[in-house]
Amino acid sequence: MKPVERRLLRELPVLRRHMTYSTVLALVGAGLVVAQAVLLATLLADGFAGQPPRGAPLAALAAVMALRALLAWARGGLAQRAAADAKRALRERITGRLAHTGPLRLAARRHGETATLLTRGLDAIDPYVVGYLPTLTATAVVPLTIVGWLLWTDWTSALIILVTLPLIPVFGALVGMHTAQRTARQWQLLSRLGGHFLDVVAGLPTLRAFGRERHQARVVGEMADAHRRATLRTLRVAFLSSFVLETVATLSVALVAVPVGLRLLHGGVDLRTALVVLFLAPEAYLPLRAAGAAFHDSAEGIAVAERVFALVDDPADPRRPGAPKDTPAATPDARTAQLRLDEVTVQYPGRPEPALHRVSLTVRPGEHVALVGPSGAGKSTLLALLLGFATPASGRVEVDGTDLAALDPDDWRAQVAWVPQRPHLFAASVADNIRLGRPGASDAEVRRAARAASADLFVAELPRAYDTVLGEHGAGLSAGQRQRIALARAFLKDAPVLLLDEPTAHLDPESEAAVTRATVGLMRGRTALVVAHRTSLLPHADRIITVRAGGRTLPEPAPAESLVTS
Repeated sequence: MKPVERRLLRELPVLRRHMTYSTVLALVGAGLVVAQAVLLATLLADGFAGQPPRGAPLAALAAVMALRALLAWARGGLAQRAAADAKRALRERITGRLAHTGPLRLAARRHGETATLLTRGLDAIDPYVVGYLPTLTATAVVPLTIVGWLLWTDWTSALIILVTLPLIPVFGALVGMHTAQRTARQWQLLSRLGGHFLDVVAGLPTLRAFGRERHQARVVGEMADAHRRATLRTLRVAFLSSFVLETVATLSVALVAVPVGLRLLHGGVDLRTALVVLFLAPEAYLPLRAAGAAFHDSAEGIAVAERVFALVDDPADPRRPGAPKDTPAATPDARTAQLRLDEVTVQYPGRPEPALHRVSLTVRPGEHVALVGPSGAGKSTLLALLLGFATPASGRVEVDGTDLAALDPDDWRAQVAWVPQRPHLFAASVADNIRLGRPGASDAEVRRAARAASADLFVAELPRAYDTVLGEHGAGLSAGQRQRIALARAFLKDAPVLLLDEPTAHLDPESEAAVTRATVGLMRGRTALVVAHRTSLLPHADRIITVRAGGRTLPEPAPAESLVTS
């Protein structure tokens, strides 16, 4: 059993219960197989001896066959339920991990691959849970039960089975190692195809504008063809494995059947015993043959489980769900809290230079601080630090003297309102998008927040006003309108700390003026940090801080302070 399989059983109690139930059912099934073989052999031997069939053995045989059918139905139902519970548990692990991952880390991932993993990927777990695990328990129970019965009935045949049984797993393992590599390659290609296709669909307007849609169609076709070829190669190996296992099992049964037939011919064994051996010998090899086939069916599921655990165990984010941590400190009241960065350095994986290098900053309660500087200097990273989305490699982020890392992140973010440069609007109603700041808000409160953000006029012109369902990413609204919806969220949340990341970027003068008025109203009475490239918000800041990259001097208008990042 691979390490990833052991971890699945260790971390998913539903699979352990499934293995226990499967073992018990396999043991009962093995007893029914032996009973059916003995009853059938007895009836046939009596028939050849000229004795009329008796009602009791026939009824018993019918009952045994009915019980085997009922057992197969119960095993399938329990396996399907276990598979559904296992997929739900893994999806919860993934979504919980993503929920605790900052947007900066999420942006670095290919969303299409994650979507493929959550949907088509986890469905590949079904063959592993439904087929492979029950078969694996059967391989440990059924052959031993049959060999034990045959040792009492005909020890010579039992010895032959005992010697030939290990041949099937040996040949299966030799072919299976090659199959695992092929399946991992197949899943990798499928993930790339899903991720690339999502990127192409999202960027289709840009591709059409530059006349590159046909080229990308060819690229998607080539990737799909590569996945098709990888799938066919995997299937060829699987078919080869099935041929090998069937051949070995057939030869093994023949090694049992031929001596039994010769001994029956010479009177060394009676007909009933010979028939019992012939009926039970294939049943002894059947679980091993089925395990070989089930292994190939489940290989993709094992590859998916490896990818799930790689995502869950991503070391880049120390706030991993389930990771051991101390009891969080009491979260200070943000209305009176002082925010402080003390010699903070932030280093993103894969980047040679730090995003922030030994930055120190103090923000007093109720103070409005504007951050200006060139793109890439680390202004958005500074806001991410205060949100807990980024973790410093060195230094401390403090809230009223308490290390932010020691606070409960949800309690702290409940006191922070964040308006990003490109706010994400969901495919839901306008009202529900505004309620993201406070889900329990009433309709009247939503309307007041929209009015404060200067969003009420354009919302009233929508087909169903606040009940209008938006398209994905706020399709149907302009950039300025989306920004005002984001400001309405912040008004509705009414948090004492406000973080604004270039709220007026990419807006026309009219929209910029409306957003500026709403932002100034939102900042009133709150501690606010504003990242600004335009000057419209700078007159409303108590301090203007220039974030410098690499120690370069920037022509900012009379900055009060400077932060130098590398």
